[in-house]
Amino acid sequence: MKVRILLMLYTLFTFLNATEQKIYTTADVHSHNDYENKIPFWMAYKEGFGSIEADIFLVGNHLYVGHDTLEIKKRRTLEKFYLEPLKAMIAKNHGSVYKMKTRKLQILVDVKTDSVATLNRLVQVLKAYPTLIHNKNLRFTISGNRPNPKDYPKYPSFIWFDGRLSENYSLAALKKVGLISDDFTNFSNWDGKSSINPSDENKLLDLVHKVHAMNRKLRFWATPDTHTTWNEMMKLKVDYINTDSIVSLSRYLVKHPQFQ
Repeated sequence: MKVRILLMLYTLFTFLNATEQKIYTTADVHSHNDYENKIPFWMAYKEGFGSIEADIFLVGNHLYVGHDTLEIKKRRTLEKFYLEPLKAMIAKNHGSVYKMKTRKLQILVDVKTDSVATLNRLVQVLKAYPTLIHNKNLRFTISGNRPNPKDYPKYPSFIWFDGRLSENYSLAALKKVGLISDDFTNFSNWDGKSSINPSDENKLLDLVHKVHAMNRKLRFWATPDTHTTWNEMMKLKVDYINTDSIVSLSRYLVKHPQFQ
């Protein structure tokens, strides 16, 4: 009898959790290739984004921000564009990343050069910013070129990794995976204008359930950047909506804070 009751309660909890409506805010948005914006970091930060992306290149002993080597310039360093502004805002907010003390921020660091050498240098640089690496509401997640997953546990506690749906992780490695990301075009060729194909939608929904069963957050890159797409991502309960349209998506969420 007790087993039956427990089974019924578990089934009810699972159903309620699956149907629970989520209200999306800018805390659920990822600023893709943020450094290409007119004002890197500050545009997304001003809107309260939950995730901001910076691609980095190791040149000599410096970490430069850019999409390719043609964008490498002396002043475009990770420290100048992201770390120093973050340090300043944390000081201004008396230890909080945002003025809203519970709001979190992920800096997704997309490594473009050698994974091990670049990450080792990043760790050295970050250690010079104790208010960043010891902040419970700030996370540095490594994407792009990453070391072998078996080596993930070797890195400091302030370093996390961006996983992939196609990879199988050991329990130790999975503990260092803070996010799962993948290329949207691997699963659908939807243009984000008309209605999404039901079979594609079900496929994506299965992926969302798979990642959430791992107790991880999910992000797709290469999604169409349209109102219809943003709404679909919310419907699917994708954790971070990927965008290059910071202000447009922010205004869209303010105007329509909840979607069925």
